[in-house]
Amino acid sequence: MESHTTNPLIGVRVRALRGEFAVNQDEVATLLGLKDRQSVSAIENGERRAKPEELGVLLDHFKLDPGYFTDPFRLVGEGEFSWRQSCAAPALNAYQKRAGGWLAAYRALSTKEDRPGPKERLSLRLSERSTFEAACAEGERLTIDYNMGGIPALKLPHVMENDFGILVLMVDMDQGISGAACRLPEMDAVLVNRKENPGRRNFDLAHEFFHILTWDATPPKPIEEVSYTSKSRVEQLANNFAAALLMPGRLLKQFGEWRALGDAERATRMREVADHFQVSVTALHWRLVALKLLTTATQMVDVCSPSTAYLQDTPPLFSKAYARVLSEAIDKGRISASKAAKILDLSREAVRDLFAAHNVPTPVTM
Repeated sequence: MESHTTNPLIGVRVRALRGEFAVNQDEVATLLGLKDRQSVSAIENGERRAKPEELGVLLDHFKLDPGYFTDPFRLVGEGEFSWRQSCAAPALNAYQKRAGGWLAAYRALSTKEDRPGPKERLSLRLSERSTFEAACAEGERLTIDYNMGGIPALKLPHVMENDFGILVLMVDMDQGISGAACRLPEMDAVLVNRKENPGRRNFDLAHEFFHILTWDATPPKPIEEVSYTSKSRVEQLANNFAAALLMPGRLLKQFGEWRALGDAERATRMREVADHFQVSVTALHWRLVALKLLTTATQMVDVCSPSTAYLQDTPPLFSKAYARVLSEAIDKGRISASKAAKILDLSREAVRDLFAAHNVPTPVTM
């Protein structure tokens, strides 16, 4: 048996190719002139080095581009995504390919030392059979354990990145896409549509945080329903967790009695409290119902007319951690400025603006 392949991506991508084109190991073995399917299995498992001429045969037969098996700046057969979206499948597939390039670039250009967080993934003691109360309790517990203060939304991205090692990226998403959680063998990531209302953005971030923390026990579906009142139990658990994390009951109770308020007074207070916690009025309404501070019969407050400055805030693209890794990689010649711009689907000027927005040094070659 030959030594392990020098490129661990190849075996994974040979397996992915079979899935994409619906061919089995026997068919690939015949195509490559190998004696049996075990030889293909050995390539896929990294127990046998794929020869260049063998890869060439696969590239030619399936009409693949030359980088299919070796390009580190793409995801092929790696990573699982769970999207909050309502757009058509072709648009989502195209966007996922772009997003995969962003994550693959970060993985390829960063080291374990660059990535904050614990050495092992942290998880919640929750499953699909858990109660909504248990999900809420876990959300509230995290705000205490990680000192998230009186407005947890403000510290959530920092906690996710630095305490849990989850890459958080603020990105521009196509119409109908709100966010996504992604699991790679080496890292986890959450993508959020930065141009959505910040209240919705914060909720999406907390919602995807739940999926990352429960991925092993309760893997999310590739596509999630975008709704506070989803019928899926897993999504209901995620919504309860997110609401409790962003609006802990112990903090909400400081705002006094709700049931006795008249409609106009309650509407005013709900907008003020929603703005305080940087969530939507809709999310606050359902959180109050869950805490039995309001009844399900209570009329929903009109959610129009956002009032405070934070609602007009749009965060810079990607994240400071991402920009720093990219800047250092360009500066050290590990990736060219033009290649980086192509992966990000930005002009070179826009990449320079990205570094400036995160107060990261701009490489001299930019």
